[in-house]
Order: sequence, then structure tokens, then C-alpha cells
Amino acid sequence: MSVYTTVGRDELAAWLEPLALGALENHSGIAAGMQNSNYFVNIAGVRRVLTVFEHLTPTQLDFYLALQAYLAVRGVPCPQPLADRNGKLWRSLAGKPAALLSCLPGVALEVSSPPHCAVLGQQLARLHLAADGFPNPLPNPCAAAWRETLGRCLAPRLPDGQRADLLDELEFQAAQDYSALPRGLIHGDLFRDNVLWLGDELSGILDFYFAGEDVLLFDLAVVANDWCANPADLAALIAGYQRERPLKDAEAAAWPAIRRAAALRFWLLRLEVQYHPRPGAVVTIKDPAHFEQLLQQLRLAPAQLPR
Repeated sequence: MSVYTTVGRDELAAWLEPLALGALENHSGIAAGMQNSNYFVNIAGVRRVLTVFEHLTPTQLDFYLALQAYLAVRGVPCPQPLADRNGKLWRSLAGKPAALLSCLPGVALEVSSPPHCAVLGQQLARLHLAADGFPNPLPNPCAAAWRETLGRCLAPRLPDGQRADLLDELEFQAAQDYSALPRGLIHGDLFRDNVLWLGDELSGILDFYFAGEDVLLFDLAVVANDWCANPADLAALIAGYQRERPLKDAEAAAWPAIRRAAALRFWLLRLEVQYHPRPGAVVTIKDPAHFEQLLQQLRLAPAQLPR
């Protein structure tokens, strides 16, 4: 949630008028995340979140915002987009599409515990089940074809050792067959900064702008790679998930390879930001080395799925 696009008070106040929410008090940029421009907006005593979308198409926006509305009414604690009097969930602001969403309570955790991981696993499975039936989902924007294309594009820019490791991993992933695994809508980016907590209660799931249809196990691997620093965390995450959606034998067999695919996805994303930075007023740049090192660890010491 960086700030690439500056939004002035007067143009924001005019943009808010069709929502009929009351008077704009103030707004301030949010300096977390990487993809879109985000602001806290206080209107008539209520805080909400404004997102200015930097690179999404109208089709993608319609999908992401409708998905959040769909999940929210099915009990998933996610931000709800606010519609104007014509039912539109997004409109142009500062020359780019923008939406206003509810602001959920809670804070992100810097340090988690097995009980947190168990709750998160259970909520992730509930999200997967709640999303079943959503009409005409878009594919995961960072699926296998994206990883292959971006990886081949970035490889020539890397030092020799990194380039060799990347190309080797691309070859490994190209040889995997995930076609028999259960599929559905995934969040795709459920990192610590996209989950809010009130004490031990999970109060919010944020940032659905990498969501799409893919292998459900990939989503679980994304979470494991960010949240589970030790075997106890991982066991709790998997146990919590399986309370809602038991994993199949084929998923257990694919687990070591798909954790590598999830690590590769975020290594590539951060490399892309490093080599192709975008200007902005407040921009968060995250170190690619973390996921490069995690991928190496998973390659050298693949861990089986806790059962």
C-alpha cells in the first residue's frame, strides 16, 4: 500500500460527493505494500480506505471489488467496497480508477504464534469455501505462465549464480503437474501485513488485488512461506486449515514443490520492483533476498506436509 499517485483534498472531496457520506475531514497516505496508492480517509467521523489503482484494467477491478463484496456477505472479514448512487464500485480520481472501502479494526502482527497460525489456516480454508460459486473468476495474475515469462525476462539481468538458480527453478516448475489438485479462488498475497488482529481474533483480511483462480494449495503455501518460521507454526497452520477443508493425498505429495513455486513467485515480484521501480511520493521497496534465500532453503531441504 504505497503512494504513487498524489490526491489533493479538493479533488477527493468532489470525488466523494456521489457517495453521500458526509463531509471530508482529512486524508493521509499509507506507506505499506507495493502495488497501489492507498489513503486513510476520515469522513464525518468514520475512517475508510481509499485505493487508487495504478495498473489494473477495468475488467480486473470489476472482479476484485465484486469478489470482496461477495466474500463479505458470506462471513469473510474483508473490506467492503462502497457503491455510488449508480451502483458503481470504482470511478476515476486523479486520472486513475479508485475505490473507497470500509476500514476494518485491528493491527497486523509482527510476531505470530502457533495459535495465530491455526486461526489463520482455518480462516483461509473458510475463504476458499466461501469463494466457491463466485461467477466468472479471473485467473491468478501471477500463475505459472507469469512466473515463467517474468523469470526468463529477468534472468539476463542477474549475476551468474542467481541466474543459474532462477533458470534451474523455472525448469523444475515447468516439469511439475499440478492439474489434478483442487482449484478455486485464492487470495494470493496473504502476508502478515494483509491480516488484522484484535488480540487473538482475526479481524480482517486485506488486499485482494492478486486474487484469482488457481490451485488452492498454492495459497496455503504462500501463507506458510510468510507466517511459519518453525515447524510448530506450520503444523498449526495446516491443522487449522484442515479443520475446514481436509487436504487430499495428491496435495500432500505436491506440497514441497508448490512451496517452492510460492517462494519463486515473490522472489520474482520483488526482483521486478527492484529492476523496474515506479516513482511515487511514498514507496515501499521490499528486499528480494528474503525469498531468494527461502527458495534455496526449500530446494536444499524440502519439507513434507505435516499430517
